[in-house]
Amino acid sequence: MTHPEKAEAFIKNSERVDWHDAALWHVRNKRDKAVDGVPEWEELRNIASQIKAHTLANLRSYLIDFEQNAMANGVEVHWAKDATSHNRIVQEILERNNVKKIVKSKSMLTEECGLNHFLEERDFEVTDTDLGERIIQMRQEPPSHIVLPAIHIKKEEVGDLFRKELHAEPGNNEPSYLTLQARIHLRKKFMECQAAITGVNFGIAETGEVVVCTNEGNADMGVHLAPVQIHSMGLEKLIPRQKDLGVFVRMLARSATGQPITVYTSQHKKPAKGTEKHIILVDNGRTNRLTMEKYRSALQCIRCGACMNTCPIYRRSGGHSYHFTIPGPIGSILAPTTDMKAHSDLPFASTLCGSCGDVCPVKIDIPNQLYRWRQDIAEAGGLSDGKRKSMKAMSTLLARPRLYRNFGRVMRLGLRILPKSLITNRYNVWTKGRDLPTPPKQSFKKWYEKNHQ
Repeated sequence: MTHPEKAEAFIKNSERVDWHDAALWHVRNKRDKAVDGVPEWEELRNIASQIKAHTLANLRSYLIDFEQNAMANGVEVHWAKDATSHNRIVQEILERNNVKKIVKSKSMLTEECGLNHFLEERDFEVTDTDLGERIIQMRQEPPSHIVLPAIHIKKEEVGDLFRKELHAEPGNNEPSYLTLQARIHLRKKFMECQAAITGVNFGIAETGEVVVCTNEGNADMGVHLAPVQIHSMGLEKLIPRQKDLGVFVRMLARSATGQPITVYTSQHKKPAKGTEKHIILVDNGRTNRLTMEKYRSALQCIRCGACMNTCPIYRRSGGHSYHFTIPGPIGSILAPTTDMKAHSDLPFASTLCGSCGDVCPVKIDIPNQLYRWRQDIAEAGGLSDGKRKSMKAMSTLLARPRLYRNFGRVMRLGLRILPKSLITNRYNVWTKGRDLPTPPKQSFKKWYEKNHQ
């Protein structure tokens, strides 16, 4: 199914759409308040963007430095070309240590690699320990947001789920009670775990350590309790020096949830005595994106989710409508780099309003890249016949000022005097969820000429 088809299914529940939209806009407002309290915010954005661009331009040397320093810390470093390679490396580590029970913290990279499904098929017990991730794991569905994975689910639905899965009290949907039930459930999983898998927010080349940011402390619990620790890290998560971390730590939580900093910002360097620590460096198409000059800067993303929280399309269509691991505006740029034909609809899931670029902490020019993808898809013949013909008609109209003026005059008159059913009907998909305003009697050009000398 395409994005418009999946979005149509989501918006049928208008109450959920309104609630989803309001919840994300609340997070966006928190972000704005947090940012307003940092006078040097724009300077931080410039510095962060420059650090990321520099790292990507020198990625090979920094990866070598990171590997050498991590190995000097007693860490075993692995290289994975793709998702299949990553999953097999994880399997080999677990089997070598006779591990069957694993706790896992939130990781979009392991979602990207399909790790949970891969391990469960091979009789490993995998428990996601982030509360949102645990909820969607129980529901057997993917996350709809990279920071707020269960944002599309209401507390009443969580209550019903916990009653079924955790034998919680029927009808008790109080968030504090539901959180307590999750803690009791997960505590047992932590105590029984034989290995812990985490994602990585930042890898520091200078020291060979990884940084994991959470608000629940679940990643730290797993790492501290399990004798085998596995950190899955995309190549783009690298930063050069430890002092660079201060820039990104100040920006990540403010952009994501409006907090000054995540509750737990943990730097993992060396394995504790008697334990193993592994870092898996994963490519899975990242070096291919690095060669795409027009889209290379998308690799600067720090996965804060700010572009999703502000996007009017994402807020009203839901994350699952994007049929890609990373939804929203940034996902609509990344998805076509993996398979342009399969994801050719996603760059069109945007108003090009520019808000996503305004809030991006590392200054990725998301709107411009979405526009470029539209051009590339059109040139590759990826447009539907209807869209191709309508775009051709519009280009003809817009290239002829006199024809455009006359067309506008006729349409303004027609929309005022003709029956509404001629416009709002089942053949006009655009008006399914919208209505046209009453058109003005004169064009903007005429209004401007009259009011401005």
